[in-house]
Amino acid sequence: MYTASDLRKGLKIEIEGAPCIITDFQFVKPGKGQALYRCRIKNLFTGASVERTFRSVDKIDQPNVEERDLVYSYAEGDHYVFMDPKTYEQVTLGADVLGTARLLLTEDLPVRVVFFNDRAFEVSLPNFVEKRVVTTEPGARGDTATNVMKPAIVEGGYELPVPLFINEGDLIRIDTRDGKYDGRIN
Repeated sequence: MYTASDLRKGLKIEIEGAPCIITDFQFVKPGKGQALYRCRIKNLFTGASVERTFRSVDKIDQPNVEERDLVYSYAEGDHYVFMDPKTYEQVTLGADVLGTARLLLTEDLPVRVVFFNDRAFEVSLPNFVEKRVVTTEPGARGDTATNVMKPAIVEGGYELPVPLFINEGDLIRIDTRDGKYDGRIN
């Protein structure tokens, strides 16, 4: 159990049976009465944000959140199988948990999965992944006066804008935090 004085930005708490994270925190001391703690809280399952105010005597539940490092193995329809490298236990996650990150998965890619009461709700990929360009249009010469981009599709089906000099078959690095092109691998 946390007390209101333990609250801070980035702290994970449990509210009404759901894991939440504090995204904004403000301590308020009115002229009269007890101190208040105003928080903007984001539900980690739904992504919805809500404002809550806590008094200094309030108790807040601590969530049963566990982070595990897993390795991506293979896809089985709309389910993706990960393996724990220490125990060799297999964990299957649905496409709804992965979101667009499923398009950036490669075999043997290390990921961090966050579980709440043994239910996965968040998957974090490494900051950068390398993918081969499968489909892109040829770039026209002379169009390089500005930072002109063209669409490209990489292995796994992820589509992103790339510079004109990128061709089919090129290996590129993608920043998984924002899903943008980061560089070409020689």
